[in-house]
Amino acid sequence: MKTMKTINTIPTQRRSPLLWVTSGYFTMALGYVMLTSVTAIMFKNLGMDNGRAAQYSSMLILAYTIKPLFAPFVEMYRTKKFFVLCAQLLMGVGFAGVALAMALPDYMVVLMPLFWLMSFIGATQDIASDGVYVTSLDQRTQSLYCGIQSLSWNIGPIVASGGLVYLSGYLHTHVFHHDAGRFGPDWIDAWRVVFAIVAVVTLLMAAWHAKVMPDGARAPSTPTSVAAAARILGDSFVTFFQKPQVWRMVAFAFLFRLSIGLLEKIGPFFMVDSAAQGGLGMSNELLGLIYGTYGLAAVLLGSLLGGIFVARRGLQPTLFLLCCAVNIPNVTFLLMSIWRPDSLLLISAGVIIEKFFFGFGSVGFMIYLMQQLAPGKYMTTHYAFGTGLMGLCGMVTGVISGHLEQRLGYVGYFTFVMVATIPSFLACWYAPFNIAEETRPAQARPA
Repeated sequence: MKTMKTINTIPTQRRSPLLWVTSGYFTMALGYVMLTSVTAIMFKNLGMDNGRAAQYSSMLILAYTIKPLFAPFVEMYRTKKFFVLCAQLLMGVGFAGVALAMALPDYMVVLMPLFWLMSFIGATQDIASDGVYVTSLDQRTQSLYCGIQSLSWNIGPIVASGGLVYLSGYLHTHVFHHDAGRFGPDWIDAWRVVFAIVAVVTLLMAAWHAKVMPDGARAPSTPTSVAAAARILGDSFVTFFQKPQVWRMVAFAFLFRLSIGLLEKIGPFFMVDSAAQGGLGMSNELLGLIYGTYGLAAVLLGSLLGGIFVARRGLQPTLFLLCCAVNIPNVTFLLMSIWRPDSLLLISAGVIIEKFFFGFGSVGFMIYLMQQLAPGKYMTTHYAFGTGLMGLCGMVTGVISGHLEQRLGYVGYFTFVMVATIPSFLACWYAPFNIAEETRPAQARPA
């Protein structure tokens, strides 16, 4: 998909972008996090071991990883808004279907294919929503709303990993009852309510976007046939691998967040596993509180300060420091697995440190993709290739992480995570800077 011109084909619509940028990116993030992160906690609550829970949820990242492959075909038909609305309606129906399917005796037989289908619908929503953003706003407005867009996306994980995980624990403990009358049912009823809530929210967002979201413009290069879309996709691959020192950039895109991928599923598992299993024995309520409020507030603050740091000092002199910021604080999990504190204050402090520096350092990754990997004939698509490599890393590490933890135990696993930071440091040290920062092109948008 070639870089699109930022023109608006519907000048009669004067509604503020605040009306749809905020809600659009929140809805995207809510669906993504529910499918690829919150499902891991649900699977564990339903009795899966760490290996299967991490593996099953990580497999759902595949659609988001390969979305550049079907992005040109989404461009061919109707408007971008049409695909946004269709995807959100189908996601809402899908989440409602999950809530209903969990009442079946063999619900997992239905859940995994349904989650798999929904992941491709969610990836299509991402493509179309980004297309509306890119083609409905000029470059100045895109830059103006970039921070709001990022903040709106990060509200999705706060609601999903924080509020909804907390709610699942509260419902499990305080609302539903066994037939015998005591508190604490199996987890199925609690999670059915959670998915029903997500379904309602997603459908309401679709209705809202039908009223306020612009259609999005069609670029002159938009393919008009499957053959043309395939040619554009093929050319985008060819030109990507013609970039100078491209394999070093590929290594950077894949390895920068290697340790984060290894921690993403196992960190929460460590929190909720019992002391006998080497964990901290926390409830879903406390997990939701720590990750969904303190942890994600730390990510937002770290991202803000990291952006200011890079803006003042430049990316090339700071990239290795940003890599250190992402990777070194992971030692907090190793220390917690050794000492296993029972103080909520100490546990929260460890998570806040890790998340703050993750937010601070990960800014360097996104800016590097925008300034060094993406520029060229297909800027948006090449940026999507970079984020796809990041997603591939997250999928691979997520699939193996639970099985590794079961073999190594938490102390051994978190030691392995620290060793796994070494490839990140090497990829960062050798990451090429082919484009001088003072002559860099305009900011790219994720696809």
